Amino acid sequence: MDSSECLVALDVGGTKTHLVVETLAGARILDTVISSQDWDAEPASHGADWLASRLRATLPAGLSIVSIAFGAQGINNPSIGRDLEAALLDRGYRVRAVNDAALIVPAAGLRQGIGVIAGTGAIAVGTDGSGQPISAGGWGCVIGDEGGAAALVREAARAALRANDEGKPDDGLLSALLADFGVEDAERLTRKVNDDPTSDNWAPHCTAIFDAADGGSQLAVNVISEGAGYLAALVAQLKNRGAKGDDVVVAGSVIVKQARLLDAFKRALGKQHPRLAVHVLDVSPVEGAVFLARAAIG
Repeated sequence: MDSSECLVALDVGGTKTHLVVETLAGARILDTVISSQDWDAEPASHGADWLASRLRATLPAGLSIVSIAFGAQGINNPSIGRDLEAALLDRGYRVRAVNDAALIVPAAGLRQGIGVIAGTGAIAVGTDGSGQPISAGGWGCVIGDEGGAAALVREAARAALRANDEGKPDDGLLSALLADFGVEDAERLTRKVNDDPTSDNWAPHCTAIFDAADGGSQLAVNVISEGAGYLAALVAQLKNRGAKGDDVVVAGSVIVKQARLLDAFKRALGKQHPRLAVHVLDVSPVEGAVFLARAAIG
C-alpha cells in the first residue's frame, strides 16, 4: 500500500464545508472546515468546478487520492448526483455524490434509516426497497425548509408582525427579533427581512426565537412547535413512499443544539410513527462520507 494513497470525504452544508482526508489505513491527516460560499449543485459544471478548486486549494501536496465521497446541499435527486459525478470525472476526480442528509444514517453506524437535517435548511433522506435514495423537503428558505434556521426566522417574523397588526401586545417575540436584527420597529423589521430574503440574512437570527420562547413568548413556542411538526411530516412522507428502516437520525445545528425543537420533533413524530426510534447524531456528518469513500474501495 502506497503511504501517499488516501480517501477524501466532504460534507457541504449551507454555510460551511467539513473536509476530511484519511490514509487507507485509517490515519486522519486532515480535518478542516472551510466556507461553503458560492456552492450550488447545479449546473453540474459549477458544482464540479467549485469542488475541484477547493480540493486543489486545501489538500496537502503529494497525495494520491483513491476515493472521494461527499454529501452536499442541493443534491436532491439521484440525477443531480450522477451529473456531478460525471462532471468531476471529466476533471480527474472519481467521486460518489449524495445529498448531505444521506450522510447521517451511515455516520450513525446504521445500515438503514431516515436522516433528518435541521440546520440552515431542512431536509429528510431515506432509501426505498431497492436501495435508491428518496428525499423530502430541502426546497430552500423562501418557499420551504420549515424547521430549519432560516425558515424559523421567516415564520417568527410573520407571527410577530401579524400579532402587531392585530393590535396585540408584544409577548417577547417581536422585541427579540427587533433587537437581533438591530431595528427600531415592526415596519423596519419588515424591510430588514424582505430586502434580503436569503438564508445568510435570516438564519443567524434563529437563536432569538429560542431565547424568546425561554422568556415566555407563546408565539415563539408555537413557531418552534410548527417547525418541528413539519420536520416530522418529512419523515412521514418518506415512510409513505416506502423508506426502509425503523431509525431516524437527526443532525444539524438547530435541532442538535436547541432542545425545544428536538423535543417537539420527538413528540410530533411519536404521534405519527410511535415505533420509530430517534437518535441524535453524536459525530460529525462527514463521518458518513468517510464511510462511503471507504466503501467505494471495498
